[in-house]
Amino acid sequence: MPHKTPFTSAIVAGLLLACVVLVLSVGNARAEEGRSDIEPPFFASAVAAGRLPPIAARLPDQPLIVDLAAQALEPGNYGGTLRTLITKSRDIRYMVVNGYARLVGRDARLRLLPDILQSYEVTDERIFTFRLRSGHRWSDGHPFTAEDFRYYWEDIATNPELSPAGPPALMLADGALPQFEVIDPLTVRYRWSSPNPAFLSALAQARPPFIYRPAHYLGQFHIRYADPDRLAAMIASEKVRNWAALHNRRDNMYKFDNIDMPTLQPWVNRTPSPAAQYVFERNPYYHRVDAAGRQLPYIDRVVMQVADGRLIAAKTNAGETDLQARGLSFSDITVLRQGEARNGYQTRLWPLSAGAHMALYPNLNYERPVWRALFRDVRFRRALSLGIDRHLINRSLFFGLALEGNNMVLPTSPLFEPALQTRWAVYNRAVANRMLDALELTARDGRGIRLLPDGQPLRIIVETAGESSEQVDILELIAADWKMIGIDLLIKPSQREVMRNRAYAGKAMMTVWSGFDTGMPTADMPPDMLAPMAQDDLQWPRWGQYYQTGGKGGEPPDMAEPVYLLTLAQEWRGATPERRRAIWREMLNLHADAQYTIGIIAGVQQPVVVADNLRNVPQEAFYGWDPGAQFGIYRPDQFWFADAPDVPAPGEGG
Repeated sequence: MPHKTPFTSAIVAGLLLACVVLVLSVGNARAEEGRSDIEPPFFASAVAAGRLPPIAARLPDQPLIVDLAAQALEPGNYGGTLRTLITKSRDIRYMVVNGYARLVGRDARLRLLPDILQSYEVTDERIFTFRLRSGHRWSDGHPFTAEDFRYYWEDIATNPELSPAGPPALMLADGALPQFEVIDPLTVRYRWSSPNPAFLSALAQARPPFIYRPAHYLGQFHIRYADPDRLAAMIASEKVRNWAALHNRRDNMYKFDNIDMPTLQPWVNRTPSPAAQYVFERNPYYHRVDAAGRQLPYIDRVVMQVADGRLIAAKTNAGETDLQARGLSFSDITVLRQGEARNGYQTRLWPLSAGAHMALYPNLNYERPVWRALFRDVRFRRALSLGIDRHLINRSLFFGLALEGNNMVLPTSPLFEPALQTRWAVYNRAVANRMLDALELTARDGRGIRLLPDGQPLRIIVETAGESSEQVDILELIAADWKMIGIDLLIKPSQREVMRNRAYAGKAMMTVWSGFDTGMPTADMPPDMLAPMAQDDLQWPRWGQYYQTGGKGGEPPDMAEPVYLLTLAQEWRGATPERRRAIWREMLNLHADAQYTIGIIAGVQQPVVVADNLRNVPQEAFYGWDPGAQFGIYRPDQFWFADAPDVPAPGEGG
């Protein structure tokens, strides 16, 4: 077991006393709320055998009581196994995305509300005080307390061996870290000298930063707390370099592949990786209940079956899934409709919330100087955009139902401006050719392909993640368009991680991906997606890495306008509401003008297949990453089966 500091011991002692008080008072608290908590049958045998405490001792003193009536949803019943399909083992991380247990989370109206937290208080956007729920426990039954926040901050985020680049960017305000303070076992405070208005929004993201960790579990791998001999034996057994590598291997809250690591999510992973099928069972200590006293989630198990991505639509058509969106595309709608009556499901169409369904990312950090210079010339990027017949793509692949134009905010956003959607994004082959001629790319080979100054053909290699035939179909239409302006396009499929790593290293010339994650922003959301602040921004990954690592990685931006975008994003943090709106509009204007990313189409309908007996899944909704967390903001822990299907799954509750 990890060694305990005096601070840790004091907290544990206090919590033991608090637990005694909780057990004595919990019945009265439930009665005052008009609620009598109902034990899930899934845990009945474990409770009867004494392997698990009864539900009254498992819930927080003040659980989050969901108001289903206010959401126009039905109260549910316990039971059932929800089946879904994934294409690779690493996709089990989407259980964390869709489970959407967050310190604070967004509801379907995109409002930020306490979730894991009992409450929070914000002062001047500088001081954030978080109050935890008394009696809340990790999935293994250990108390969730301020110690878990302290452990993350002092023993992970600011530990140079575990975090060589330092704490994540969301913990910086004007380049400065906060003062972290434990007020009491259930209260922590972060105090910055400058405003950090993006902090709460970051906690509600699809991939949350997890500014807490299960200290009682991870401490056994930390040199500060672990028994030295036991730690040395584990390092040798797992053949890792040192204790930090061992700790980082165990610390997988987002990847969700360490079955020994406790969680606060609604379902707990019970299957070691790799596997062909993953089983997730309900968390016995989950913090949400409905008004009748039923502990969420309603559904007992989720089974994720690994399948070939090319077979997802066919397997869905055959009724092999109860809830499916990933792996399905607009082109699958016809085949999905055909299986509805036969296999008992509905195909709902939710608009995608990304700024573009598909966008091209010319890499401004590409390693070859001649191409880097071309990509950094706005005339070249504009010519590429003007050379794409988006209307033909829309009619050919999306029945003319998509929104044609830039990677931009969507019409549902209060920041939307129609002129920005189409600036430099309406097909005009003649203007595109004149722009390319002005760049002195007039020499051509026998096929009509323009030549670079060194005599090489103007051939753009577009790297894909190899996950979507739809991307290939669109790229083939773009290739035909670009050939008309003297540009050769070569499609290079690989794998997502390979593609991204090549882009990060400056070795991928151009990539294709969806557009801005946040296609429906408001002015009170940080405009970080518009500035070089993240390595994942494939148009300037090395500049983003430089920002994320505080200058320890990547390279500083050396173009005036991206530097200005970064300045505007930083100014937003201390600006008035009116100035924040102005900053958003200025940054969006700059993007539409500069074509750093080349959007193709947006507003495409995402097919969402829902079993006929699955309740509380919205009929009308949007599907996206941030905000949204795919199904997350619709709270899958509130989904339930009208008649729980008898689907065999391994594992025994409790």
